[in-house]
Amino acid sequence: QVQLVESGGGLVQPGGSLRLSCAAPRRIFSAYTMGWYRQAPGKQRELVAEITGTGNRNYASSVKGRFTISRDNAQNTVYLQMNSLKPEDTAVYYCNARLGSYIFWGQGTQVTASS
Repeated sequence: QVQLVESGGGLVQPGGSLRLSCAAPRRIFSAYTMGWYRQAPGKQRELVAEITGTGNRNYASSVKGRFTISRDNAQNTVYLQMNSLKPEDTAVYYCNARLGSYIFWGQGTQVTASS
């Protein structure tokens, strides 16, 4: 079993910023594509952003220009910098690691953008 440890969620006013972190085991980190998904109440889980082991990035259209995904291979950590947060960004955010049929999830962290 692979444990992904997330941190950084919280409550922020619309227009504010948060940074999420996800630490993964060293033995998988460099090879796996790391991503962030989110799930709002009553909605399906959706991809927010992902980054491959070689640094290629992919973003949902709804977050392009506002969110940035990055990875620190020395720290085995992936980050999601979220700027200009909107109320519709409110959701539980999940870290994801995948390589072929191997897929692992974090426990989720709540992000709420509300005044």
